[in-house]
Amino acid sequence: MSEKLLRLLKTAVALAEQFQATIDTTTPQATTQTAPSASLTDPLRLLSDSTKALRSQVTKLSLLSITAPFTPSAISTVVGVVNDSVMPSLVTAALLLTPSEYTKAFSSEARILSKTVLREFASLVEDVIRLAEKKKREEEASEELSKAEKDVVTSRTGRVWDACDTLLDLVEKGIVGFVAGRVQQWHDLVKDAISELEEWDPEDDTDFNELLDSDDEGDDDESENGQEQIPDEKENMDRLQDQKKSTLRAMKPLVQIYPAIISNRIKKGGLAASKSQIQKLESLSADLQAIPDHIDEAAGSLYEGNVADSIRYLRLAKTSAERAVQSVALPWKSEDGNGDQSPEDKFTTWSRTWMKVISDVINDV
Repeated sequence: MSEKLLRLLKTAVALAEQFQATIDTTTPQATTQTAPSASLTDPLRLLSDSTKALRSQVTKLSLLSITAPFTPSAISTVVGVVNDSVMPSLVTAALLLTPSEYTKAFSSEARILSKTVLREFASLVEDVIRLAEKKKREEEASEELSKAEKDVVTSRTGRVWDACDTLLDLVEKGIVGFVAGRVQQWHDLVKDAISELEEWDPEDDTDFNELLDSDDEGDDDESENGQEQIPDEKENMDRLQDQKKSTLRAMKPLVQIYPAIISNRIKKGGLAASKSQIQKLESLSADLQAIPDHIDEAAGSLYEGNVADSIRYLRLAKTSAERAVQSVALPWKSEDGNGDQSPEDKFTTWSRTWMKVISDVINDV
């Protein structure tokens, strides 16, 4: 059995672990000062090419490992390619996807998925090392592996494929597709919160009724106190029902901004990967992400009978939504750098109407 193969395999594991640490410890700021040649490289293209190359080499490695005869020279060639070029290229690409040029979320996601690819690859190589060491002990390269041994390698190979496919999907989506997907997730959270609130009935809320009942405890012989509380309970129920209607009316315009922004500003509207637009996209994402949290708090406060807090969180959601809509009222093309203002479009007109509506409904809460 070739000692060279074992050295290459162990080197592959060590490199994969080292590269994961590099991704973790290299700050995004440090990657902005790259060599001139690196600045000419398209990180997304490099990440795609290196991931596809790794997937291809992993397929070869898997087949060579489980097919008799076990051929160290062929496996060494495959592992050598991964060690020398594929893994370094993948890591370089991940580090070149800086937050300032690709948004913090996209950059972070690319790094996480790249580490997953490296981790799964290292696990596969460790399985191959065990097979190689077994072959070395037995000195029977032509002996067929058992089904269980083959299944271990093929299963691990599938995990590497899945990790590569997930990373390739991110690259294919790009910034626009990735951000659109995140915004859609936040949109779904807002819709879910509204649906739950629509189904909520204060009169059927056991926890809330128990909260009211706890205030009615008194001496048993003072039965009149219990009768006097009934109108108060009904008044509380009516107040919550009215507040529920007002809250739902206020939430409806909030949920509308997500599909409008996705269609007219993220997928369309001239979005490009310029630093100024990336900064605006970061701000937009932060506001759109904050809205579901505020709405959840508003609904939760209402479930607890705390109307004041519910209104406060609604107003916070309104502020975030207004800021988001205002930031993209005009098309992205207004930042071409020529100083000219882009003409208004249908979203600009819609945003004005929406701003008036949200102001009216929140003020009525």
